[in-house]
Amino acid sequence: MRLYIKYMVSARCKMVVQTELEKLGFQCATVELGIIETLTDLTTEDLAQLRENLSRVGLELLEDKKRLLVVQMKDAIIELIYHSEEIPNINYSEYLSEKLGHDYTYLSGIFSEAKGITVQQFIIMKKTERLKELLANTDMSLADIAYKLNYSSVAHLSNQFKKNTGLSPSTYREMMMESRVS
Repeated sequence: MRLYIKYMVSARCKMVVQTELEKLGFQCATVELGIIETLTDLTTEDLAQLRENLSRVGLELLEDKKRLLVVQMKDAIIELIYHSEEIPNINYSEYLSEKLGHDYTYLSGIFSEAKGITVQQFIIMKKTERLKELLANTDMSLADIAYKLNYSSVAHLSNQFKKNTGLSPSTYREMMMESRVS
């Protein structure tokens, strides 16, 4: 049985979900971010108990198909931006359509309706968060970061970062370095 979990975004979350299922006596075939596959089907009572247990640890069992698609889109975007080791030259709309099996126009409409922002705005927001992490915690060059985050150029990365944070990437990096020294 395939189940979808909201807010399941880390290895720790995966362990928590697996533990909660094992407490109920179920074995997991696979555990991925946002998705678990059990070896047997869960009854309505089992699902209610799992929903309650997950709620206690800040996770949510998803059952609404549109909400599920939004969560899957967010997870796919986060996976690409934070965890992908693939060559990053990818078209997000094609990737999402292929991964989720729906037309991108349909997916983007559902996302905008549910989140109040466009998919592109969400991608930019997540790329900015990731860029902040890379600037603060690595000595990667802006060119390497631009490539890793699939920006067309360092100038594009810098302009977008400044537009979203009010700071240039180099100013942000300097501030983070100074805050570590203090």
